[in-house]
Amino acid sequence: MTEITGNAANGTPTWVDLGIPDLRGAEEFYGAVFGWEFDEGPPETGRYTMCLLRGKPVAAVMPNPDPDATAFWWNTYFATDDCDGAAKRIADAGGTVIMEPMDVMDSGRMVMALDPHGGQFGLWHGRAHTGARLRDEPGAMAWSELETPDSGAATQFYGRVLERPVESMGVPDFDYSTVNVDGNPVAGIWGQPDRSTSRWVTYFAVEDADAAVAAATAAGGTVEKAAQDSPYGRFALLQDPFGASFAAIVLA
Repeated sequence: MTEITGNAANGTPTWVDLGIPDLRGAEEFYGAVFGWEFDEGPPETGRYTMCLLRGKPVAAVMPNPDPDATAFWWNTYFATDDCDGAAKRIADAGGTVIMEPMDVMDSGRMVMALDPHGGQFGLWHGRAHTGARLRDEPGAMAWSELETPDSGAATQFYGRVLERPVESMGVPDFDYSTVNVDGNPVAGIWGQPDRSTSRWVTYFAVEDADAAVAAATAAGGTVEKAAQDSPYGRFALLQDPFGASFAAIVLA
């Protein structure tokens, strides 16, 4: 269990949010899977709703602002102390800035972007809102992982944008690298040549991966990858009722 009281170090995944067509449906689903409570924001914030664990924000959901949207995903935000500089690095490294640096009231400053293979991500400089207050406990974010068709290009891109070393794990026949902050891995890059685009997947910690699968399917979700053991804990890849993917993992 980790409680966070300020801004995370640059390059660390610090926040996740999800825009979906049915806010109440999302609350029911994620409440059933993770036991979250919800603090719904007012209309002027787009009903941006904090997902709370023990009263502390760990993620957010909101109605998708695009009524014609058909695909939905959890957005991963990396901590930065300079959104404007990050936006320039994104463009220089071959990415696409889809939302220029902007202040979000007194909460912080953000930029949204796509990597060269279409993976969406954000950068966040916290002020009143510094990001997730809890990590690495059931119901909280535990890991962030990029699935990409070109791990070499992704390694170069994110190393340049996040200004952190990205290093191969050196495991034979396993194309996996980690973004490292002060010598510690904070996110993964997994080469999957069969993919056509990149995507970031958020792993949320749970007490029991099989129970999380049962809760998710009972609440209208689907299984993308069945529960299985790994050196880092038993995990499953799931989709919510709107098709947004996420993983549930028991931390080893």
